[in-house]
Amino acid sequence: MATAKGVASRERMLDAAIGLMRHGGLAAAGMNEIVAASGAPKGSVYHHFPDGKRQLAAEALDRYAGRIHALFDASLAGARRPGDKVRALFRMLERRLEEADFGQSCAVGAVTLDLDEDLETVRLAATAAFEDWRELIAGHFAIPDRKRREAFAGLVLTAVQGGYVRGRAERSARPFREAGGWLAEIAEREVRAAPDRRPAAGADDKEPGR
Repeated sequence: MATAKGVASRERMLDAAIGLMRHGGLAAAGMNEIVAASGAPKGSVYHHFPDGKRQLAAEALDRYAGRIHALFDASLAGARRPGDKVRALFRMLERRLEEADFGQSCAVGAVTLDLDEDLETVRLAATAAFEDWRELIAGHFAIPDRKRREAFAGLVLTAVQGGYVRGRAERSARPFREAGGWLAEIAEREVRAAPDRRPAAGADDKEPGR
């Protein structure tokens, strides 16, 4: 049975891995770096994560994904109009980027740059995180056409990841402000036009733009 001390040590390693991955992707989250950042005993790494770095990274991404889910949900739920929801979400992202002095990205996005065929467990954790966030975002917008709603949520996620890349490179929150502004306009138009786009009973949804 895990002791309170053991649980705390395990959680410190997961949190250390998240911080390292946000800064430099999977390559920055080596076992030695995680041990140093967490202060956990080196011998405890494989005790808590017998499958090694892949297990630790996948579980760290799961932990991180849950936290981001809560942040996204709170930001989106804090506004009523679709455009305001989008702007609130991207303002939160601006603050996170600035508070990290433009030195940290989304851990999931950063890790995907390091994926190869030996990291299937990590890839699946990243995929699950993106899917969870996409479903959450989609649920906050009253776009009746399911495929349009899901495509919009996917576009928001793509803008989030691109905003981190450009934001770090340019040391500016401007990419998030720009993306948030445009996506807010799109959200307003989609919801406003929703009655005209509601699919007929029994009709199959069509892909956006087709």
